[in-house]
Amino acid sequence: MTSPNIHSAESIQEWMVSKLAELLAVEPNTIDVEQPLENYGLDSSRAMVLVTQAQDLFKVEISPVLLWHYPTIAALAERLAEECQENVATTQESSNTTQNVTLDLQAEAVLDPRIYPASTYISDFISYPDNVFLTGGTGFLGAFLIYELLTQTDADVYCLVRAANESEAKDKINQNLQKYAIWSDDFDCRIIPILGDLSKPLLGISREGFEMLAANMDVVYHSAAMLNYVYPYSALKAANVLGTQEVIRLASMIKAKPLHYVSSVAVFESPAYAGQIVKEDDEFNEYSGIFLGYSQTKWVAEKLVKIARERGLPVTIHRPPLIAGHSQTGVGNTDDFINLIVKGCIQMGCFPDVDYMMDMSPVDYVSKAIVYLSLQKESLGKAFNLQHPQPAPLKDLINWIIQFGIPIEVVPYQEWQNQLLNITSPDNPLYTLRPFLLERWSQEQLTIPDLYLKSKRPIISCEATLKALTDSSITCAPIDSRLFMTYSSYLIQSGFLKLP
Repeated sequence: MTSPNIHSAESIQEWMVSKLAELLAVEPNTIDVEQPLENYGLDSSRAMVLVTQAQDLFKVEISPVLLWHYPTIAALAERLAEECQENVATTQESSNTTQNVTLDLQAEAVLDPRIYPASTYISDFISYPDNVFLTGGTGFLGAFLIYELLTQTDADVYCLVRAANESEAKDKINQNLQKYAIWSDDFDCRIIPILGDLSKPLLGISREGFEMLAANMDVVYHSAAMLNYVYPYSALKAANVLGTQEVIRLASMIKAKPLHYVSSVAVFESPAYAGQIVKEDDEFNEYSGIFLGYSQTKWVAEKLVKIARERGLPVTIHRPPLIAGHSQTGVGNTDDFINLIVKGCIQMGCFPDVDYMMDMSPVDYVSKAIVYLSLQKESLGKAFNLQHPQPAPLKDLINWIIQFGIPIEVVPYQEWQNQLLNITSPDNPLYTLRPFLLERWSQEQLTIPDLYLKSKRPIISCEATLKALTDSSITCAPIDSRLFMTYSSYLIQSGFLKLP
């Protein structure tokens, strides 16, 4: 496609429609320029593709958060046309405006006072549920939670899905399980899609439908969240915070149902915890220095769940770190941020010399642990850290890649940043991630890699979690050469990684 006239909003809009259709593998005529981009499921990596290519084509500097300030193609095209005419760096304006706003997350953590559990009585069905309500079933972890629930229990799983109709919703769930090689035809009759939307009141379900679910479900699993590292808190609040409130409402209404909430170790992301050991039952009242909107929403959402627990709702909280592929099959999410970084660095031929600890946990460990712990009555009222019990330094991965025969250099971080700026091929995933990786996110003008250095991170203890798993056969696979080989084999066979 030839370059559009950059002074015309119409031609910019035409280019963006074409690019979005290409990213989503749909026909351009299906794109509505007045619809928010998030309605098309534009995740962080694909948002970065749009940002980076627009930045290069229109010769303007674009902040990743611009996608939130101008959420539709029509609005974004108008703004880019203005920038092209004015030749002004949008990033500085939008980014500074966003980052200078101080969010009071504690003030955000207010649960609707009308939400109280209908009773505090938990019947014996807790370990043998018949009907389970699950959010997030079309995601990576959600797929494995469905699998574990169907194999560890006899329950039917009712899955909240955003879709046009039940047939489309069913296909989404089935295809997601097939994608991760965990589908069985025996599952079909036990998976029931529920049309809805996490960001809407009553989860986008009619009042009557919501009450029927509240009456008939035995337990609730909430693993859904909008995972987007680009959007600020305000863009993610409806789905991640208000959506959690609606799930709490469902668990509380008509009869109290155990709520098993998938949180994140990101609740301890404040620099106030740097170098400190944080345990499962520790409070997390500090939030200054949590810059990513996603992490901020997880902080607030877990606070809401804890308020519900104080009101008498039976709750367990599960905090995974970044979730890696299956430890036996290697099957993973190729859109995962870490996979994209590793692939990009291999293509660059260098990794930055940074003190990182790889604390990711395999998805089979996380999903098995969540379901097992949720079926133990002793778990109620507790939190569990699903952090890898033996994190490994990033250097272990780099050394393994070198031993595998791939030529890799380890260069100073500043040099790596400079080389990042020299990437010109969109085939390298780091090309599209540059605006995100180079953005300055704090008063100290730190980049995302700076913020996640070992010295700035807490030490997540999972001692109580491992103790709770003692009577099970569930263990977390060590981060070693066998695991690296398992993951690499899958990534190569899937075509995601191509060896030089």
